[in-house]
Amino acid sequence: MRSAALLVPLAIALVCTCCRQDTGGAASAAPPATPQLEVTAVKSAKLNTTERLPAELTPYERVEVFAKESGFVKSIAVDRGSKVKQGELMAELEAPELVARQAQANAAYESAQSQLAAGQARLASDQGTYQHMSAASKVAGVVAANDLEIAQKTVQADEANVEALEKTVQAAQENLRAVSQLQSYLRIMAPFDGQVTTRYVHPGALVGPAGGPGASTPIVQVQTLTRHRLVIPVPEYDAADIPVGTAVSFTVPSYPGRVFQAPIARVSRAVDDKTRTMPVELDVRDLRAELNPGMFCEVSWPVRRDYSTLFVPASAVANDLERAFVIRIENHRADWIDVKTGAKSGNLIEVFGKLKEGDQVAVRGTDQIRPGATVAPHFVASP
Repeated sequence: MRSAALLVPLAIALVCTCCRQDTGGAASAAPPATPQLEVTAVKSAKLNTTERLPAELTPYERVEVFAKESGFVKSIAVDRGSKVKQGELMAELEAPELVARQAQANAAYESAQSQLAAGQARLASDQGTYQHMSAASKVAGVVAANDLEIAQKTVQADEANVEALEKTVQAAQENLRAVSQLQSYLRIMAPFDGQVTTRYVHPGALVGPAGGPGASTPIVQVQTLTRHRLVIPVPEYDAADIPVGTAVSFTVPSYPGRVFQAPIARVSRAVDDKTRTMPVELDVRDLRAELNPGMFCEVSWPVRRDYSTLFVPASAVANDLERAFVIRIENHRADWIDVKTGAKSGNLIEVFGKLKEGDQVAVRGTDQIRPGATVAPHFVASP
């Protein structure tokens, strides 16, 4: 009886164990749930947005002023920060050899004039003699024909001599004018309205033109104050259809909270092969001289296309370090579509690839959803 009593609980335990094994097997055999995936439609639109681009403010005109003639700095009336007007005297040079050249040229001019006066007097005298002889030759036997011919030839020679002396006087006058012009080069004038940014020399320094003594040393640097060029290196994918004349906003760190505007004035139409950018200039009028050349600015650059392109949420583009792609869902199956990205417009981004308007793509791209995976799409509107 005691043995029978022990066998009953053992049989019950075996039955329960078998039941648990059968239940576990049934649970493991059940198919996994299909993952839910938020999807949205690919949109087509014409891009019209702005991008923040860095830019640099440069002067509209800037020049390093060199002397046109070699000489020593006699005096200099400006220094760093001096404001100048066009034609204002900035420095004066001295060159003793120029004074000697001018005196020599003046003497040559006066000598040529004296010789011309003597030639003209001789011509007038010989012309008078010829006229008297010509009148007397009308009476037969008074003047020999040979003497009359000699008087005529003398007048012609005098006329040729006077013509040559007139050219000599003209040449001497031109030489004197040229030397006088060189003398004026010793006065260094401001080339335009602006401000001296750098002074390179002091009284006593030797300066001169290119190829001469002191050629490597400019006198001052002058740049404009109230007009600037804002140079923007525009990426090549944003360089199409640049609207020349359109006002563009920009900010500078020196004036936080302020927004300046200037029109697009000059487009280089040449992409730098190293940076893949194209320089574009805004014409900045700064009548109060608030902005300083050399400042770095941030520009709200308009990006527009006159044709439609495709857009997806920025989060839809995934990258596995080898490729950029979006996950297109078709018939509940996932497929990786390689894309290239363009400009951003709000929360959307341009994509270029084998997509079309209306295709459904995952809102959040990830490489955890493999190509060919089955998903349960849940459609949401694009942001």
